[in-house]
Amino acid sequence: MDRKNSIDHREQTVARIKAKGTAFEILVDTKKGMEFKKTKKGNIQQILIFDGIFRDYKKGIRAGKDELETHFDTDDHYEIATRILLDGEIQVPMELKAKARDDKEKAIVTWLATSCINPQTNLQHPPARIKSAMDEVGVKIDEVKTIESQAIQIMKLINKILPIKIEVKRLAIKIPATNAAKTYGIVKDFLVKEEWLSDGSLSCVVDVPQASMMAFYDRLNAVTHGTAVVREI
Repeated sequence: MDRKNSIDHREQTVARIKAKGTAFEILVDTKKGMEFKKTKKGNIQQILIFDGIFRDYKKGIRAGKDELETHFDTDDHYEIATRILLDGEIQVPMELKAKARDDKEKAIVTWLATSCINPQTNLQHPPARIKSAMDEVGVKIDEVKTIESQAIQIMKLINKILPIKIEVKRLAIKIPATNAAKTYGIVKDFLVKEEWLSDGSLSCVVDVPQASMMAFYDRLNAVTHGTAVVREI
């Protein structure tokens, strides 16, 4: 049942994720959903417009219990909705997209300025120089994708006109089937290669920037509870 009949329709939007190749959707409060995705703080029950998980919200097709358990290893709507918001995409109105892109661009510039160096001098580049290089090569900012994933791709683009490099660690990770689907959103931004094994586990190789190592391990351990096997290669 709709628990927020009084909410302005313009403030509602769909959040979507693909889990093991299948799309799932939820209807959320736009601003609260965006804030939750950014800060990972908030009450998921207050963010959701409907409690249900949909295969296609516009057509009113809800996902069944068996589907949810197959794709998310749980049928708990709130847990699944949380994953959709954090690891999926939110359809955002144009004016909010513009502000989100601007904020994300500033964060990316800061990330590059603090995480990268000029290999010719071993010194960091000033933020203004990085921003100028981004403008020169025509960088397009995605307001949804993570700062780290975009920063790495942008670094490769601006390296054509601005010498810049970042230290990364390459890790081989094997995640048990019980946690593989939950963990994919954490590793996907750093993937070099991936392989879904016959037992449902995930074997992958990732390149993680040195600046993101602590946060990466914290997120991985929070989901896998130490069951992931990780080694440097």
